[in-house]
Amino acid sequence: MDSMRIDKWLWAARFFKTRSIAQDEVGLGRVLIGGQRAKPSRDVRVGDRLEIHRGEEVFTVYVEGLSAVRGPAPQAQLLYRETEESVKAREAKRAMMKLAFEPSTTIRQGRPTKREGRELRRFKEEGFVSFL
Repeated sequence: MDSMRIDKWLWAARFFKTRSIAQDEVGLGRVLIGGQRAKPSRDVRVGDRLEIHRGEEVFTVYVEGLSAVRGPAPQAQLLYRETEESVKAREAKRAMMKLAFEPSTTIRQGRPTKREGRELRRFKEEGFVSFL
């Protein structure tokens, strides 16, 4: 096998938990092949440079191997080689997050959960939050 779909490769290399998540991420432009956006059906070959945005992390990797099956993590790590700059940048960002985390990462979308609703009602009843 000399090439395979990018979404399959990302799943086999364990960057994403499911292939459908990998398809969505590629479709949203969070995976770049050679600096260009790609479709999930785009083929990836050994030697291609990928930039993978997964949450707050950014990986810059070179494809070292192809696999149609999802194996254990040590086997999946043999499918790619991460650049030194990428490793250093991720470690620096992780160190910065330990010093002072980004408050926007704790903001959730959607309605409050039952627990959060009970806490809000309790605060309102006790008079801690007068503007709610």
